[in-house]
Amino acid sequence: MACAAARSPADQDRFICIYPAYLNNKKTIAEGRRIPISKAVENPTATEIQDVCSAVGLNAFLEKNKMYSREWNRDVQYRGRVRVQLRQEDGSLCLVQFPSRKSVMLYVAEMIPKLKTRTQKTGGADPSLQQGDGSKKGKGKKKK
Repeated sequence: MACAAARSPADQDRFICIYPAYLNNKKTIAEGRRIPISKAVENPTATEIQDVCSAVGLNAFLEKNKMYSREWNRDVQYRGRVRVQLRQEDGSLCLVQFPSRKSVMLYVAEMIPKLKTRTQKTGGADPSLQQGDGSKKGKGKKKK
């Protein structure tokens, strides 16, 4: 362990990891959720997490082919992890508003629903809800 302490906090392998399962309100704590369910988001993606972190000014990069060990679903939607730099070379915080990994996770979960990709999906008409399949039922002559 002395070797790990000697490495700089700016090394990429010292960045914190955030998996989408940490912020997913569909998961239980046993399945990997790390924030309260009231603040969690429905099915976040690693790309969304990276977008929010980069937008606020954190140094974040996406590892697309990484999987959370407790994630049983191997779909592309659940893949990925984001590495985020919390501390600079000298050990000071990169951004004062994020002193811990939990503060980063809570902020990301708060901001994901406000992303343009999330807000645009809700608008518009769903074509599967439209009527008219072309067949007529129950419209015929009455029998005496």
